[in-house]
Amino acid sequence: MTSPKSKADKEAGNLSESAKTNCIDVYVSAKYGRNTDIQTKYMTKGNQVEEDSITLYSRLHKKFYKKNEEHLKNNFVMGTPDLFTGESIHNAQTVIDIKSSWDLYTFHRTNSKDINPIYWWQLQTYMWLTGASKAYLAYCLVNTPVAMIEEEKRRLFYKMNVATTEDPLYLEACDELELSMIYDDIPLHERLIEYEIPRDDDAISRLAGKVIKAREFIQDYENKLCPVQFEPSLLKKIS
Repeated sequence: MTSPKSKADKEAGNLSESAKTNCIDVYVSAKYGRNTDIQTKYMTKGNQVEEDSITLYSRLHKKFYKKNEEHLKNNFVMGTPDLFTGESIHNAQTVIDIKSSWDLYTFHRTNSKDINPIYWWQLQTYMWLTGASKAYLAYCLVNTPVAMIEEEKRRLFYKMNVATTEDPLYLEACDELELSMIYDDIPLHERLIEYEIPRDDDAISRLAGKVIKAREFIQDYENKLCPVQFEPSLLKKIS
């Protein structure tokens, strides 16, 4: 949804160069069965502690929340909202997206910045899919899993190039490492940063228009790449 540089392209609702690059990536993944996503330690922690973050959110709001597992889609977008309030995920009042911060520093940095545009659009998508009128973006600070802490200690051992794991400097560094990854001493209310995001129907309408432009771009790209063996079912597969 980033805007193109030229005024004419903006007025026409055309794709930006970064959006075109993303379309090509989607095309390559769908056609050739490849994936450019690389699992980082930040993503790994987010996946592993999701339930802990939901528990933290539930405790602070004094309401039991259960992870939504139902994947939603319409003719333009798809997604799986984390949490919701309302009758059902198909008729929700609000949707909540949980983000588990890597550490105390990244957690607090989110408090000094504007909302990440990617997350803003993600939540507009969820509101479109569920009918919700508002959404919440919730950053949670929870302990790093023990296995990940031990992995960080191993990296630290090789980085420090000490003789043994009993080296006093290494043991001191491990204590500092644990302190940086465990937050039981911090009050619960200081471990949640939450933003309210209202539904923007004008933005949702523009999103639908950009999806159409993206499909047209991908089809044109396929026609240029394989003018003889064009496979119409491809667009259906990736849309």
